[in-house]
Amino acid sequence: MTVRSDQASISAAEFSALYERFRQVPAWGPADRRGALNHLTPDRVRAAASEIRLGRTVTLAAPIETDLTPDQPEPAIHDMKGRPGDQADPEGLTFAQDRLGVNVHGDADSHIDALCHAMYRKTLYNGVPSAAVTVHGAEELSIDDVARDGIAGRGVLLDIPRLHGVPWLEPGDLVTADDLNQAAQAERLTMEPGDLLFVRVGHRRRRTELGPWDATGARAGLHPAALEFAADHQVAVLGSDSNSDTSPTAAEGVSHPVHVLAINALGLHLLDYLQFEDLVPLCERTGHWSFFCVIAPLRLSRGTGSPVNPIAIV
Repeated sequence: MTVRSDQASISAAEFSALYERFRQVPAWGPADRRGALNHLTPDRVRAAASEIRLGRTVTLAAPIETDLTPDQPEPAIHDMKGRPGDQADPEGLTFAQDRLGVNVHGDADSHIDALCHAMYRKTLYNGVPSAAVTVHGAEELSIDDVARDGIAGRGVLLDIPRLHGVPWLEPGDLVTADDLNQAAQAERLTMEPGDLLFVRVGHRRRRTELGPWDATGARAGLHPAALEFAADHQVAVLGSDSNSDTSPTAAEGVSHPVHVLAINALGLHLLDYLQFEDLVPLCERTGHWSFFCVIAPLRLSRGTGSPVNPIAIV
């Protein structure tokens, strides 16, 4: 049985206590700018390569959309800059060229959030002042800290709708720490430090089958206390096919409590609005819900995030 956000919300005092407790979890010193990625050691990356069984590569990203939809009020702008093919030079070379303009953060396109993305009480992760984010971008904790070398490691997919025997969770449904533990048990999956944790709520499948809706006001996501699971298992990255936060909010007075707890307190990079519909059949085929995964954000200097196309290698 799923839990609704209006049935299990936490008070402002409870959220504040959770926030202060999670802020004490990172233990890499005041100069740290990598956050939970510190869990992803070279030995763990090397060990993650053993997760490859079929040699199949599959994307975890949704296509970038250029259409105006209820959940995409600022769609990407895709312009052709070169001459079209029917105007190509018949005597020589002609290049096809285009330009892309995209809102990095939104409720439709797949993206990764940098540790500068969530300001709370005028601070960023690890006590960095929010003034580090200027009109020219983020001077600290930008996506370039990750994009220089990318992220590679053991990905694990916890399929919550599969656990409950439904195609997707409904908007407003909450994923609890118990859900995550039960999904891991059902998949015979043992969490390991440094894992890249992906949580499927079925948002993308629901959107595909029923059409887009205003996800700002209604979406499935994680209960704030479910971040206990990520902290306890020393997760390096957290991603979802929603944006991890449920709507309506599950915390009094905080619109995106999971973003605050994950990014600002724990130093967890979040990946929002992924899609797992290509990956699930391969996991079911092999009987394994773990895989090697590569995440390569764009090298956007001072960026608060980036479009992203994570690749699972099964």
